[in-house]
Amino acid sequence: MGKSFGDVEYYYERVKNVAGKILEPAVGNGRIMIPLLEKGLTVDGFDYSEDMLQLAVANCQSRGLTPNLSKLDMTDFAIGQVYDAIIIPTGSFLLLDQLAKAKAALRCFYGHLAENGRLLVDIFLPEAAQKGFINKRTFVSGPDELITLEETLVATDAIQQVNTYHNRYEQWQSGALLATELELFPLKWYGVEEFRLLLAATGFTEITISANYHYGHYPTDPSQTITFEAKKPARPE
Repeated sequence: MGKSFGDVEYYYERVKNVAGKILEPAVGNGRIMIPLLEKGLTVDGFDYSEDMLQLAVANCQSRGLTPNLSKLDMTDFAIGQVYDAIIIPTGSFLLLDQLAKAKAALRCFYGHLAENGRLLVDIFLPEAAQKGFINKRTFVSGPDELITLEETLVATDAIQQVNTYHNRYEQWQSGALLATELELFPLKWYGVEEFRLLLAATGFTEITISANYHYGHYPTDPSQTITFEAKKPARPE
């Protein structure tokens, strides 16, 4: 469903041999989860947004899929089971705009992984932009229907490493404006090696860093999407 930016194919390749369950926090509308389910993988998901969950449920039901979907917070959740893989694609982890929240989420992920289970998470670096920078994007959401997104950088906190954007969404159909939504959108960012150290401090090992969904290719450009893959080690006997 929807559009892949190379991430759907990449994540499938990385988890296709997982025998047990996979968890996707911040599942959104199910864009990643649904293709994995359709390929026979077992994936649970959760999101903090009720609106996103409703979209995910509707998208799953329209395809005859009935995964476990819950409303939970990445920074403080308890599911009562462990997973062989946890995936957080598309930079959703960066929505945690405080370091304490990020550390809490990583601890939760670690605690919900089986021994030798893997965490896969995307991050990206901020654009070298000044306050007032505007980025515009367009998404096709249905027949004769578009969603436009205008992102305006309104604040940069270099100390806390957070950029805040004012986002304006517009829904268009057959050339007519149907709805407009505004939001303030803070995004935290990390240096590549900084995030590696954060994973290691949580207890993860065998950390692999990949750029633009090419496994093991270390980033060479700040515009690239950066994927970390890390393992929860088995307890020593």
